[in-house]
Amino acid sequence: MFDLPLRLVRPVRQPLRLAPLGLMLLWLGGCEAPLDLEAVQQQRLQPIQRTDFYQSMASNDQLTLLAGNHGVVLISSDLGQHWQRQQLPTDMGLIDLDVCPDQSFIALAFDNQLWHISPDASDWSAHPLPSSEQMMTATCAPDGSWWAAGSYSTLQSSHDQGQSWDETSLDEDAILTTLQFIDADQAVVTGEYGLVFTSRDGGQSWDPAGSLPDEFYPHTSHFRSLDEGWVGGLNGFIWHTRDGGDSWRRQPTSTEVSIFGFISGEHGLYAVGDNTTVLSLNGSRWQSLPTPEQPLYLRAGQLLPNQQLLVAGGRGLLLNLELPKALAASTD
Repeated sequence: MFDLPLRLVRPVRQPLRLAPLGLMLLWLGGCEAPLDLEAVQQQRLQPIQRTDFYQSMASNDQLTLLAGNHGVVLISSDLGQHWQRQQLPTDMGLIDLDVCPDQSFIALAFDNQLWHISPDASDWSAHPLPSSEQMMTATCAPDGSWWAAGSYSTLQSSHDQGQSWDETSLDEDAILTTLQFIDADQAVVTGEYGLVFTSRDGGQSWDPAGSLPDEFYPHTSHFRSLDEGWVGGLNGFIWHTRDGGDSWRRQPTSTEVSIFGFISGEHGLYAVGDNTTVLSLNGSRWQSLPTPEQPLYLRAGQLLPNQQLLVAGGRGLLLNLELPKALAASTD
C-alpha cells in the first residue's frame, strides 16, 4: 500500500505524457458539483450539537436547563421534549448548575464566574468568585444563599446574590468535588483523599465525618441525611454509609466504568456514568438499565413525572429513558 507515494516521486522522463492527465484533471474539476452547505447550516441551527458536552441539569417549576461547554445552555419548557439553545457571553465551560428557592438558577463556569439566571431564563448576570482557588461545584442553599467549593478545600458563600462573599477553608490540601445542602441546617461536602465533612449550622462550621476507603476520589455524591449517603467514582465503585461516614460498604454495580452522577426523586435513586451507563438502586444492589451502547459519558439528568428518566452527557447525547414499572414504583 506504500507503492503509490513512491511512484509519485519518481523522475518523469517524458513530460509530454502528463498533458492528457492534466486535461483529464481539468475536466474532472469542471464536472465537480458545487459544495452544498445547506445541510451544514441547518445542523448548526439545531439546538443539540455533537460538539456539546453536557455537565449539569436543573429544573424549576417552569423550565429545565442543561449546561455544557463553551457557555452553552439548553432550555426546555416541556420536560425535555423540545429544546432551545442559548449562548452565554462566555466561552468557558459550565461545570455545575442548580436551582434556587426563588426559582432562579446559578451556573458555575470554569473561570470562577458564577452566573445568575432569571427564573424564565431571559436574564443572565456574571458574578466573579473572590478566590484564586479553582471552584469545582456550586449549589443554592435552602435560604437562597449561593455556595461554591473547590481546591484547597475552599468554601465560598454569598447571602446577597453575589454582592459580597465569605470564604473559608477546611485547611486540607485537597479538592472538594461535591457540596449538598440536605436542609437549611445540614450540609455535606466530599473531596479528594476520601474527605467527608458535615455542617449542622447552615455551613457556618464544618466537622470531619469519617473518610472514604482507600482515599477514594468522589466524582459524585447523594446524601439522604447526615447519616445515610452514597458516593460514586472510578471503576464503577459506589460506597454507601448508614452511620454518618464512620463506616462504608461498597455496593455491587456489575460495572467497571466511572460513575459521574446521582439522580434522586420519588421514583428512586439512579446513577449515571461512562459508556452510557445508567444504574438503578434495587435494595442494596445497583441494576443496569438498557441504553444505547455508545462510548460516551452520561453526567446529568432528572426523573420526570411520566415514569421517564432524562439523562445527558458527551457529544450532545440526550436520552429519554422509559423506566420499568417495578423500578418506577420503588423509592430511594
